[in-house]
Amino acid sequence: MKTHLGVLVRIAAAHLAVRTRQTVVAVAGVAVGVAFFLAVSGMMSGSQKDFVSTLVDSAPHVIVRDEQRLPSLQPAVRSRPGAAVSVSGVRPKEEVRGLKDWPAMLADSRALPGALAAPSLNGAVTLSYAGRTEAVALSGVDPRIEGRMAKIDVSLVGGRLADLEARPDGIIISRPLADRLGARRGDTLVATSPVGVTQRMRILALIEPEAIQGFYAGDNTAYSLLRTAQVLFARPNIVNQIHLRLADPVNADAAARVLEARWGYKWESWQERSRDILNLLVVRNVVMYAVISAILLVASFGIYTSVSTSVTDKRRDIAILRAMGFTDRDVEGIFLLEGLTVGVIGALAGFLLGAAMLEALSRLPLSIEGRALTLPLDRGPAQFVIAGTAALGSALVAAWLPARKAAAVDPVDILRGAA
Repeated sequence: MKTHLGVLVRIAAAHLAVRTRQTVVAVAGVAVGVAFFLAVSGMMSGSQKDFVSTLVDSAPHVIVRDEQRLPSLQPAVRSRPGAAVSVSGVRPKEEVRGLKDWPAMLADSRALPGALAAPSLNGAVTLSYAGRTEAVALSGVDPRIEGRMAKIDVSLVGGRLADLEARPDGIIISRPLADRLGARRGDTLVATSPVGVTQRMRILALIEPEAIQGFYAGDNTAYSLLRTAQVLFARPNIVNQIHLRLADPVNADAAARVLEARWGYKWESWQERSRDILNLLVVRNVVMYAVISAILLVASFGIYTSVSTSVTDKRRDIAILRAMGFTDRDVEGIFLLEGLTVGVIGALAGFLLGAAMLEALSRLPLSIEGRALTLPLDRGPAQFVIAGTAALGSALVAAWLPARKAAAVDPVDILRGAA
């Protein structure tokens, strides 16, 4: 006898309707589990996406410095590979630091589809004002391009990075550094480089840490025009860094490897610079999904209890169905449909409750040091798909165990016992 699916559905619906209280409790358990799944995963995933987005936008995707990934071998070691060579009394070679053939490297970087590349010269200088002295890390940059590399302008007060173009003697420093020097925007500082070059520099803008939508390099960070830094460090036409921004930041690691193999030096992608942080996020995700999956597992106990009770109460009905020609697969299908129905209704109710919880979380009045804060939440369809799939999967597993027991019922023994 071939049983129509509609008949199995009607029987499963009748079983659920008879035990209304148990059905409602099971549905509520799944709904609460799905809602908390969405709320927790929405917060965690949203904060992670916001964190990674900030990580990507706050700095160039790839940075190459005038350093090698591996130290170069001594000539004696290279000439006798594998031999027992002892090198002593080596005198360090005097060399001018900087990227060799950097214009060609810059052109090669810009040849990548949708890429931006800019040269930079970085070094330490001493800033003096009104008898106070502070050491800073000065970055000589091309303002026209560097401002598009990272979100620097959003953190500046009183000016923009492009202002350096109009004032070659201009400098941009952090507000905390200016406070320590007792200087304000428009004041003139004296900058002294390690090679003894001294230059007067005017403060064009201040970096405000509280306004930064990214990672703050520190109070002792300053920006100037590239050619100004080259004069200050007495290194004309020299750069020691190239900053690269790609159309797709995901490709940064692959692009860095290709360029490093072609040019040497150490090409460092944002993934490599943040490897420890990204690994920590993976561990956090494992812990997060383990915890919220446990919530759904507990909710599935309600489905197991409901279907298991139905199997116990309907043993005689099961025997009659089997005597009428229903197969063991039909019987198993009835109770699987019960569990699936509870899971589907519970998941849909959980979607509504979870969306309401996410909306409530987005409206929480939070602040840090007086600044308003909005929780970054992930309300994308992927979260609902994951939650719904997990809910239905746990519902089917919870229903399958008692359903298998129902399919194994021997109708002869039950009817004989009833007689």
